[in-house]
Amino acid sequence: MSTGALRQLGQTQQKLLRTLLAAPQGAHVEALCAALGVTHNAVRQHLTALIRAGFVERGTAVPTGGRPQARYVLTQPGRDLFPRSYGLIAGGLIEGLYANAGKAAVQAMLADVGSALGRAAAERIDAVDEAGVVAALAGQLDALGYEALAVRRDGEAQIEAYNCVFHSLAKAHPDVCRFDLAFMEAASGRPVQHLECLHRGGSACRFRLGAPRDGAPPQAPAGTPRIAPSRNAQ
Repeated sequence: MSTGALRQLGQTQQKLLRTLLAAPQGAHVEALCAALGVTHNAVRQHLTALIRAGFVERGTAVPTGGRPQARYVLTQPGRDLFPRSYGLIAGGLIEGLYANAGKAAVQAMLADVGSALGRAAAERIDAVDEAGVVAALAGQLDALGYEALAVRRDGEAQIEAYNCVFHSLAKAHPDVCRFDLAFMEAASGRPVQHLECLHRGGSACRFRLGAPRDGAPPQAPAGTPRIAPSRNAQ
């Protein structure tokens, strides 16, 4: 989820979610009425909608000496609506690695991490034909936030990703793209060509999968990633 998803909600629901974000132990209806300046019925209607969406849930009731008072808390998806920024620390870490370990070590580390995660993803790719593998891999990338699709271009199945999840980081440190390539190669067991790149002016990051390796387990790619010139879509 993202700030964009949060902004799709109405102003009152956004304020309600922010109120709960600032109340880790939860808040009861009376407190929400006071914070939002609306009626009990309005608060309950908003809570019902947010519970249905999976952003809020009923927490543990608090004893009051009379009838226990229900409290409402954010769920993890509700917390995930609020933005998190890892770019600054990630960029600092990579720059520190460049300074202390050198470019080759950073490239190897990115490929190793991508390969390790790709091998785990390979367990969820059970297709054997090219189109099936491309579709399954696109699904894995899409689940990670790449907004990826399996497409037919130039007479073959390819993957197009319209969102770079490392956009700012990859722009400053292009070696980060090695993670993507290593992930895809390990997940699919096939070599991957990077045909088009968002950071090089492309409309998407576009990838072609090669022939499967002869029964060999996926391995981290060695050397420089294979990057082919972009071709116009037909």
